[in-house]
Amino acid sequence: MSVAAQIGLALASVAVLLGLMALLRRGARAVGLGAEVQRKLVHVGTGLYALVLPWLFPDRWPVYMLIGLTLAVMVVLRLPRFAKGVGGALHGVERRSYGDFLLAGSVGLCFFLSGGEPLLYVLPLAVLTLADAAAALVGTRYATRLYRVEDGHKSLEGTAAFFAVTLVLSILSLVGFTDLPAANVLALALMVTGFGTLVEAQSWRGFDNLFLPLGLLVFLSVHLDSSLVELIVLAIFFLCAIIGFHMIGTRVGLSGHACRVYVVAMFLVLAVVSPQNALLPALVLCAHAWARVQAPGRDEYGDLDVVAGLAIISFGWLALGNAMGWSAIGFYGVTAMGLTMGLSVIALRGYVPWIILISLGLFAFREAIAVLNPPESAWPEPLFWLSGLTLVVMAAVPWAIPAFFRRDRVLKLTCLALIFPLMAYLYMVLTQGQSGPGLGGSA
Repeated sequence: MSVAAQIGLALASVAVLLGLMALLRRGARAVGLGAEVQRKLVHVGTGLYALVLPWLFPDRWPVYMLIGLTLAVMVVLRLPRFAKGVGGALHGVERRSYGDFLLAGSVGLCFFLSGGEPLLYVLPLAVLTLADAAAALVGTRYATRLYRVEDGHKSLEGTAAFFAVTLVLSILSLVGFTDLPAANVLALALMVTGFGTLVEAQSWRGFDNLFLPLGLLVFLSVHLDSSLVELIVLAIFFLCAIIGFHMIGTRVGLSGHACRVYVVAMFLVLAVVSPQNALLPALVLCAHAWARVQAPGRDEYGDLDVVAGLAIISFGWLALGNAMGWSAIGFYGVTAMGLTMGLSVIALRGYVPWIILISLGLFAFREAIAVLNPPESAWPEPLFWLSGLTLVVMAAVPWAIPAFFRRDRVLKLTCLALIFPLMAYLYMVLTQGQSGPGLGGSA
């Protein structure tokens, strides 16, 4: 297929999407379909189309162009002029949701991170497309037993539908794309189903569109070749972590929902990085719990937003490191260190002696972790200057203008913590050359 044909196909795909949304919006008014059903039908359509992208386009770049165009369209559809018309098929739900953006972003990240491995692309997106839709539709129509999440309720019937559809999809995908023994297929299918069901049940504001496919992709990429014994041990450890963290977290004021999400977040982090590199992200969660007790903000779901911020940082550095070919694990650590510093300053309410002490401790801790990392991740080290600059900024800004961080605390601190590590990484990669010593994902 020629370049012009691929560009035309990408543009036509966006046009067809808009046309289908317009038809759905008009048909929904005629038959009385609710906003949630309309949104899920759009997601099913786009998700099913996304599943065939690797086979539809001979080259990879048109897929990224298509995703970029889709994201731009999503932004336009949120404008007041279009929100009540075509955009209503996506944004008609009353709750605040970023699901449309996260769905398009997840397709792009899964396409990139799967590395051409069909199982790693197809299964996560199939679960997101079909199982999530089944859960929403069953829950909308047949819900009788509800359980509370932070922004509303979900139903046991919907969760059961998600579990059943995911189990079937997992078994079919593992049998079709691998030659694993039957026992391993069943164990992996059950773990994928259990993990996916937990993520879907605990997600909010559409973040399941990000956490679910990327979580499954990371889990499969790490544990696809694990032995049956290793899978059983992992399942037991995961269950114990949920129970233990729930008992501890609820005693310091975290909701049960937030405790379970924290466990999910740490398991995703541990799947991406080695244990020593998960310590600073774990400190982010601890610092946030500390800050919410000492200096509560005005965010409605701050306990959950910090998990979203941490996940976006983790997946973002993973994708950037793999794209550039230079390990980003050191910069990931600096970012997590900076976010911990910012949250700690808020918790300390400007008490300078402790701010200085904690900044020195975080600096030393980050450097100790860097020593434990493999040689391929040490190419930019030492990062004394970057660590110091990040700590100074993350300490000074919240200390000088604490009122600025009373709302959207995690979002603002995350963006602030990313500025210098991201600039430094891109500068150092561009000055080093085009091919690096190793991929930037796990370390």
